[in-house]
Order: sequence, then C-alpha cells, then structure tokens
Amino acid sequence: MSLQTVNDLLKKHKLVEGMLNNQPMPRRKLITALVQKQHMVELRSLLARLSAIEIGQILHALDLEDARLVWQQVEENRQDDVLWELSDTLREELVGDREPHCGVGQMSAFELLEGRLAKVAITCRHDLYAIKPIWVDLLAPSKAQRLLVGQHYGLELPDPLDLTDLEASARFYVEDQHEIHIHSDFLLDREGKSRSVPVAFILRGDMLFSVRSEELPVFRLQRLRARTQPGFVSDCKDMLLDLYGAEAEYSADALENIYEQLEIVSKKVLSQDISDEEAADILTDIAEEEDLNGRIRRNMLDTQRAVSFLIRRKLLNTTQLEDAQQILRDIESLNSHTAFLFDKINFLMDATVGFININQNKVIKIFSVASVAMLPPTLIASIYGMNFENMPELQWMLGYPFALGLMTVSVLLPFIFFKRKGWLR
Repeated sequence: MSLQTVNDLLKKHKLVEGMLNNQPMPRRKLITALVQKQHMVELRSLLARLSAIEIGQILHALDLEDARLVWQQVEENRQDDVLWELSDTLREELVGDREPHCGVGQMSAFELLEGRLAKVAITCRHDLYAIKPIWVDLLAPSKAQRLLVGQHYGLELPDPLDLTDLEASARFYVEDQHEIHIHSDFLLDREGKSRSVPVAFILRGDMLFSVRSEELPVFRLQRLRARTQPGFVSDCKDMLLDLYGAEAEYSADALENIYEQLEIVSKKVLSQDISDEEAADILTDIAEEEDLNGRIRRNMLDTQRAVSFLIRRKLLNTTQLEDAQQILRDIESLNSHTAFLFDKINFLMDATVGFININQNKVIKIFSVASVAMLPPTLIASIYGMNFENMPELQWMLGYPFALGLMTVSVLLPFIFFKRKGWLR
C-alpha cells in the first residue's frame, strides 16, 4: 500500500510537471514550483510515517530516477538507518562512496599475532577487509553496526536486548552453515546495583562473535590477559572458554564479598538490642545480598549449560576439553556455596524479623499492662457516676478526695504487682 501511494504521488508529480511544461503561460516557473512543493510535502509526510525497512523496500522497487527523487525527501537524520537497508549497488547509485554512520556503539576485532591478541577498532566496512580476526566484539551496537558486521561475514547478529528466553532451545542451538549460537548471562556486580547482562556468542569457523549491551569486567580482564600473556589463547574456542572461566572467577569473588557482608550483618543481628530502624536497615542489606546470590546462582547454571553444550558438540580439543571440565567443577563448588548462603540468608532474615516481632510485643505488653491497670479506677469512677438518690458518699465532704485516692491506689497496686512479676521489662 505504501509503495502504491508513493507511485501515485510520483505519477501525479510527473503528469502535472509535463502539463505545465507544455503550456506557454506567464509565471509558469512559480506554478510549477508550488505544485512540486505540494507533492513533495505529501511524499515527505508519508516517508516520515514509514520505518527504515519499509523505505528501503520502496527504494528497491522503484526505478533509479524515481528512487533518487524519493531519497531526496528522506529526513537527513534517518538517512543512515535507511542506507543500511539498501544493497551496495543501490547505495552507490544514490550516495556514491558515502559510508552510513554506524552509531555510538563500539566495534572491535582481535587478531592473533605472535600468540597475543591485537585489537583493531572498526569504524567502517573498509576496516574489515585487511584483517583476519579470531574474535569480533560488539559493545552496545546499533542496528547499523550489527548489519555492517553481519553483512561482511554473512551472518545475522542478534539484538542483545532480545536475549531473554530461558528455554535451552533458544539459548543454545546450531544454525545453517554450522553457526553455533550461545546466549549467556554475565554478572555485573555494582554496589546496590548488581545485575545480569545478556551476551550473545556466535561461533562460526575460526571466529567468535560477541554482542552485548554493557561493558563487563570479565571481558576487560580477558582482553588484558590475552594481550599481555603470550599463548594465553590459541583460537576462538579458547577465547570463549576463557571468558566462561573468568566469569566463574568473578562470581567466586562476588560470593566472597557476600560472605563478608553477611558476617557484618550477623554481628548486628546477634547483638543484644536492635531497634526497629536498625532492623529495617539489616533487612535491606540482607535483601541485596540475597538478590546478588540469586543472580550468581542463575548465571552459574546458565554457564554450566553453555559449557556442557560445547562439550556435547565435540568442538573442543583435548586441552580445551580439560579446561571445560575444570570450569564445570568450579561451577559445582560455587553452586554449593550459593546453596549454603541461601540458608544463612534465610536464618538471618528470620532472626531479624523475630527481633522486630519481639520489639512489637514489648509495645503491645506495655499497652496491655496500662489497660489492666486502668480498669479498677474506671470501675470506681463508674460506680460513683451512678444516678441513684440514696448514695451515702454524695453528702460526704471528703467523698471526692476519697474517690481520687482510691483510684490512685487501684492504679498503683497492679503496677507494683506487675513489676514484682517482671512483666514490665
């Protein structure tokens, strides 16, 4: 429908332009400009409502002259997005050698030179022609950047924000041309803001592709090790296994921090007196550690599934297989620690809630004692508030102070009794 609308506007434009050119009339140029402007305004309005993909399909469907006319009406801030939807031939016809802007994300390629990784920054497609990387890493890539790398190497790179499926069939699978896709979660431990960051890995031939939305400490560490230690990695599968191994190390460090924080919380919980405000702060600290522990447990299970998938696919050599099995053993030990921490967290939370209940019971006990102590004077006041005619104390001069004294004594006696019993503590 959009293509038909564009064609209709172009036909009207050409028809009116031809009619005006054949009419020798004064001010013809002005009328022609006004008619052209009206048609182009309608065309620009239509294109503004269409997506970059739809505009690209329309440009491919038109002949070159019409495509150039439509291209001129595309808003400048959207031209880069549209260019990524065009074939190389049509792109060159419309804009020549202009390279579309890729966006703000980072694209890096890593070559293996003399046993070390050498980083090459990718800014345009020409940077990819002269290198043979073993690892291509995309950090917070735009769609244009994913298309740039994907078109060059003949694969489709996913959007990292779409990597939320939990089922194994969506996280570990083999595509056409023996592309191995693995979607994993990596831990980003920030104080009070720990979270899991999804990462997409694609193994194709001798190359590893990674796509993620945020920088991760694990990736920085592995790049540093591979650049400074000769022979640290030998191929793309080594790189992938080392990333998973570093993730296990990073998670172990995070678990050690949880132990330290819970030790501090334990001392607070087991202290003699805890106010409600302190208990609320303790519960907040416990909840943060529980959330972090849960993320580590989930990520370790995810890494375990990913490494097991690589082993089952029989992609690893003998050395890599030993490394993979060591990673699985490390994960098993970390899972035991997370299970213990869950029990400790539950104990501390129950103890803290118990102290809160004790504090509340103390308040309720005070109100209960006060209520019981006030019952006798209430009874005395009720008796002397009766409206009977024959009440001897009504004419007694000392009746009023006697009633007040009696009520005071009736309040003091229960308090003395409760204090001796220890119920006021």
